[in-house]
Amino acid sequence: MSTVITEVKRRVGYITMNRTEKLNALNDDLLIDLYDALDKFDKDEDVRCVILKGAGRAFCPGFDLSPRENPFVTVPDWRGHVELGNKVTWKIWEMTTPVIAAVHGFCLGGGCDLAAVCDFTIASEDAVFAEPEIQFNSAPPFMMLPYVVGIKKAKEIILTGDRFSASEAEKIGLVNKVVPADKLDEEATALAIKLVKIPQISVQMNKLSINRIYEAAGFRSGINAGAEMFPLVLMTSTPEFERFNEVKEKEGLAAAFKWRDQFFADDNQE
Repeated sequence: MSTVITEVKRRVGYITMNRTEKLNALNDDLLIDLYDALDKFDKDEDVRCVILKGAGRAFCPGFDLSPRENPFVTVPDWRGHVELGNKVTWKIWEMTTPVIAAVHGFCLGGGCDLAAVCDFTIASEDAVFAEPEIQFNSAPPFMMLPYVVGIKKAKEIILTGDRFSASEAEKIGLVNKVVPADKLDEEATALAIKLVKIPQISVQMNKLSINRIYEAAGFRSGINAGAEMFPLVLMTSTPEFERFNEVKEKEGLAAAFKWRDQFFADDNQE
C-alpha cells in the first residue's frame, strides 16, 4: 500500500503524505513513494505545478525514530539512509516543475528540510517549525536552511533545536505566506493555478536559472558536505544521546521525547 496519495486537478499534481498514524514521519517506504510521485509528475507534461502536503494532523515531524527491524550500526548504514532521504530533496530541487509545500501542524527535522527545499511554502497559522536533531545528537541531513534564512538565523535554529511559529518562519523567509488553517488548501491551489497559467517554459527556465546561481556559489558541494557530516555525528556517543536511547528502549519513543523536552526546558539543567 502506497504511503502517498496522488491526484491531478486543473494541471496541478497533488502529493499527500499519508502515514497519519505516525504524523507522516519519514521512513524508507514513504521516501521511496515520495520520490516516485515527484518523478512521475515531473515527467508528465500535463502537470505544471505540484503541491506537497500531509494528511491528518501534521505536515511531517521528520524522520521516523521508531525502532527498526535492522538498526543502523555503522557509518555506511547511516550514509545509505541519508542518501535515500536526500534523493527526495534533490529531486524537488532539480525538477523543472515548481513545487509548493502546504504546511500545517508539525514541520520538524526532515519535514522542515522538505518545506525549505520546495520552491514556495504556504503555512497555516498552527504550523510549528524546528530542526530539533541536535537535541538527540543528530543533524539536518540536507543543510538547506543557511541558504534560505541566512547563516546567523540558521545557526540559531540548528544549534538550539528550538521550535518557532509560522509567523516567525514567514519573518525569516522560510515561509512565503501564513494563512488560516481552513484556507491552506485554497491558498496553495490559488498559487498553483497562477503558475499553471504562466508559459511553462518560462517557469521552468527561471526556476533552473535561480537554482544554478546558487549552485555556482557552491550550494551543491555545501549540501553534500553536510550530508557527509550527518552519519559521523550520529556515530558519536554522548551521555545525553545514551540517556535518550535508554528511555526510548525502556519506555518508548514518546517517553524519550518527553524526557528530551523536559531536559532542555529545565533552566537548572547542566
